[in-house]
Amino acid sequence: MFHHITVLKEEATEGLHIKKDGIYVDCTLGGAGHSSLIASKLSGDGRLICLDQDEWALNNAREKMAEYGEKVVLVKTNFRDLEQVLKELPFVPQKDGVPQVDGILFDLGVSSPQFDEGERGFSYNHDAPLDMRMDQSAELTAAEIVNTWSEQEIARVLFQYGEEKFSRRIARKIVERREERPVESTGELAELIKEGIPAAARRTGGHPAKRSFQGLRIAVNDELGAFEEGLHGAVRCLAPGGRVSVITFHSLEDRICKQIFSGYLSRCTCPPDFPFCVCGAEGTLKLINRKPLVPSEEELELNPRARSAKLRIAEKL
Repeated sequence: MFHHITVLKEEATEGLHIKKDGIYVDCTLGGAGHSSLIASKLSGDGRLICLDQDEWALNNAREKMAEYGEKVVLVKTNFRDLEQVLKELPFVPQKDGVPQVDGILFDLGVSSPQFDEGERGFSYNHDAPLDMRMDQSAELTAAEIVNTWSEQEIARVLFQYGEEKFSRRIARKIVERREERPVESTGELAELIKEGIPAAARRTGGHPAKRSFQGLRIAVNDELGAFEEGLHGAVRCLAPGGRVSVITFHSLEDRICKQIFSGYLSRCTCPPDFPFCVCGAEGTLKLINRKPLVPSEEELELNPRARSAKLRIAEKL
């Protein structure tokens, strides 16, 4: 059973300014919450392309989205390949060899079922094999990182991607253990992380393994690299007036989104006392919301996991 509560569902969808006959892309199909809402707003001439690298999500969506027929196209892929996928779809128009669509949505992070179904190895609350792959056909697993990467590399992953300040101590614990025997399960790893964090620090800030598990998951799936490539691709593939909505769940993703959007804004070089712009600097995007939108108190009561969510929206000029 694929049960997932979609975060900022109405806000992210409304932010796309959906046209009934437009072409839209949901880069992170997941539980199909956003996709279902987008598809419901399209006429028979509209199209929605749904991407996901998780076969489980795609199988769920085939049932959930069946009522929309040919309006919806499901593609198993990583969203870093967005531009190539769109080039191969005959109904997507192109301009100078670049696909043109009317709106693109990213809802980053891990779907609730991936956390809640223990065998996937994403959660420290279930004892399971160390996996953490969103695409089950990918080669790299969390077990490989934990058992074969150097102490320095493990510490870097935990610090850079998990923002874990005790990353070196935890990496040392992991390496000491694997010299005796491999670390094979999420339960074993969670205990080693706990041992690597001072007792005083363990009493605050939620589960002690939370940050380290995040760091490993991001590394296994190259989430930040994929997001950078995917978001640049999204900006290229938007038609003029098209919009991109991005929901992030931690500061690393949000920082990337903010920086990429900023890089596409116009950079007027005129002196501040000029009455109007004469330099002719033109940007590619304009921001729809200067500050990110966050979930309402009502939404947080229904879904506490939404607490860290932020929504940024930009429009192609």
